[in-house]
Amino acid sequence: MRLLLALLLAAGMLAACGRAGSIRPPGPPDQVTFPRGYPSR
Repeated sequence: MRLLLALLLAAGMLAACGRAGSIRPPGPPDQVTFPRGYPSR
């Protein structure tokens, strides 16, 4: 029972770690070459 509780707790902690907010390219906005993750063709 303790193992199951520990696994659920660990899974909850791992599921909670993520970047909040919208995806933004790094750097100053005037120096961003591609505004998306991949250039569209």
